[in-house]
Amino acid sequence: MTKLFLLMIGAVILIILFSRRRPFDFAQGKEKIMGICEVTMESVVKKNERKERIVDLLRERGLLSNTELRAELGVSERSVVRYLDELEREGRAEQVGKTGQAVTYRAR
Repeated sequence: MTKLFLLMIGAVILIILFSRRRPFDFAQGKEKIMGICEVTMESVVKKNERKERIVDLLRERGLLSNTELRAELGVSERSVVRYLDELEREGRAEQVGKTGQAVTYRAR
């Protein structure tokens, strides 16, 4: 009697668990993936536009600090640092000065 009762409870629990699961909707999954790809592409495009803007500003004005670039672009200090690091690796900008507020950047 106890085994039958436990078996019935287990069966009810399994039915409840499996009834809550919905089958995977491949169309909806594809739309989510496409949405993620679009957002990623927009981010890459914005990043590249900002990097080009930095290079243009450096060519126009000569030396600029992180603070000045941040004000021009309207982005965080960390974002400007990332952009400048990438531009330095690409050989398109270079840091003048070692550390602190004396650091500026110029186009290469």
